[in-house]
Parts: sequence; structure tokens; C-alpha cells
Amino acid sequence: MLCITLWLSSATAVLAQQTDSIQAQTSPPQRWIVETNDGSVFQGTYLGQSEAGIRLLTESAGEITIPMSAVKNFRILDERNFRNGVYWFENPNATRYLFSPSAYSLRKGEAYYQNTYLVLNSFNYGVTDRFTIGAGFELISTFSGEPIFFITPKYTFPISENWNAGAGVLYANAAIEDFSGLGIGYGIVTYGNRDNNVTLGVGFGYVDDEVSGEPVINLSGMKRVGRKVALVTENWFVPAGGYYGVYSYGLRFMGERITVDFAFLNNPDIASEVVFIGVPYLDFVVKFGK
Repeated sequence: MLCITLWLSSATAVLAQQTDSIQAQTSPPQRWIVETNDGSVFQGTYLGQSEAGIRLLTESAGEITIPMSAVKNFRILDERNFRNGVYWFENPNATRYLFSPSAYSLRKGEAYYQNTYLVLNSFNYGVTDRFTIGAGFELISTFSGEPIFFITPKYTFPISENWNAGAGVLYANAAIEDFSGLGIGYGIVTYGNRDNNVTLGVGFGYVDDEVSGEPVINLSGMKRVGRKVALVTENWFVPAGGYYGVYSYGLRFMGERITVDFAFLNNPDIASEVVFIGVPYLDFVVKFGK
């Protein structure tokens, strides 16, 4: 009886090992990115993990082992982000075009700093996956003693796989006597994904507690044409005895945590009276958090 028990135990152990081996062979390989404490970044196929560290099969150096004591963080890459074998990192600035918002929010714990024309500064933080709070200030007015500041809360939610919607407020004020501020309350709908999308926004402006009777309309879009490049357009239609339009077109240059927008603002008046190609626009965004 003892012999039979020992034989069954041995057979069970062997079968378990074979099952684990088969599962390891049939499970799809995972691609990992590992960042070390000294700032180095390694990407490769995950081979396993032990007391010695994380084992990766890389294209340039073959199989490597990264000691756990040297690992700052790591993440598993989404296979859907690989195109022709090349990893396309997620668009780090999908929540905004040049200035106007999309119906995507920062995820909880994410944040970014945006600088426009070197003088307009804004900070945004993802309180939840759907609610983002932002604030900022204009630099020159701060030194002049009449600082201009603004806040930009936004709430978004998914409607379906390709549709998202949201609402928010842009409120600005300055330390000026007898001025109670201005802003716009808006609703937005975005179609597409974080790389390729179009957004329609409608809002009502207000100045000194007086609300406009006609809506401001915004139509913006983004098209990622390369791993590090996207096309961006943002277009405003403002009621002014009819609608007065200002449109833009430009490029977004992307890294994993930074974007730089270079665009031109234009309309018939600007083209004929200022410069045909439009007024240059420049900003950069640095992302923090997750």
C-alpha cells in the first residue's frame, strides 16, 4: 500500500510539472519594459523571474537578467500597441488638442504640466479615471501685479467603444478692480481612440456674470501618422454678429512622457493682414504619474 501511495505521489508531481511546462509553452509571450534605478530602460520578451532578477530576451543583447535591487519599475506592454514589430507608446497627451479638451480624461494619479508660448502655465491632475482638475496662470501678468489665473475642471465618461462624452468649465480671473471673471461652460463628444479622434464641443461663455445667448462651437481632431508624430487641428467658431472662426493646423511631436505642439492659427483676416501661413503656436507638455 505504501509503495502504491509513493508511486501515485511521484506520478502526480511529474504530471504537474509537465502541465506547467505545457502551459508555459502555449501561453503567449509577454513583452516587458523594465526601468532601472539609473534611468536605463530595457525592453524584451519576459522569460521569468527568480531571486537573481527579471529575465528578458532582448533583440540587441540577447538574454539578460536585471537584478531586482536595480529595478525601479516595470510594465507589461499591450500587444495591440505593436505595429510591424515596433512598439508604439500610448499618446501621452490625448486629453487635449492645442488648448481645447477632448472627452478623454487623465487616469487616476496621472498629471501633466503644459506651457504655452513660455508664459501660459497650466497643471492638470487625474482625481479619478473620469474627473480631472486643472489650474494655471499667466507669467507676465503675475510680475505686473495683476495676475491672471484660471481653473479647468472636466468630467468625462465612455458611451461605447469609440464614443466618449464629457463636460467642463474654463473659468479665468485677474486681480483687477470691478472684474468678476470670464469663462465658458461646455459639453464635448469625442469619436475615435486616443491616437485618432475628432471632438465636437459646444459651450456658453460668460463675462462678469452675464451669459452669452449663443453658443461657442469647437471642432478639433488628431491623427497619429507615426510613432512620434501626429497631426493636430483645433477650430473655434465664436458668435460675434454671426460666427467668427479661427482655425489651426500643426504637428505634435511625441515621446513617452512629453509632447511638443507646433502649429499655426489662421483665418481670412490673419492671412490677409498678418501673415498668409498664420500666427505660429508653440507649447509643450510633460506628463507625470503612472
